[in-house]
Amino acid sequence: QVQLVESGGGSVQAGGSLRLSCIAYGNTGNLCMGWFRQAPGKEREGVAGIDFRGSTEYAESVKGRFTFSQDNANGILSLQMDSLKPEDTAMYYCAAVRRGPFCGTLLAAAMYNYWGQGTQVTVSS
Repeated sequence: QVQLVESGGGSVQAGGSLRLSCIAYGNTGNLCMGWFRQAPGKEREGVAGIDFRGSTEYAESVKGRFTFSQDNANGILSLQMDSLKPEDTAMYYCAAVRRGPFCGTLLAAAMYNYWGQGTQVTVSS
């Protein structure tokens, strides 16, 4: 079992930055992990994903603005979000799945079976 706890959401003006963090508890070996977001009335969409080898994938809408960082010693996966836009406003969720030897499509929500409770990000214009 894996438990995911997110933190770091908040409100910011357009052009600002936020850093989201996700801590994984439990059996954390060979985890594929991702960040997803869901705005009211919209489907959940993949934002960024990272496999257990450190390979990353980003949605086109966030490339060049969002960046992963990992603190493997403490099991923390962070997403640095810069140049935020009002359309980035959503509930952000950390997700994980144990896979091997490859993760597959990191931005596909259906692949993940562990989810955090979500953290709200609001960007005002």
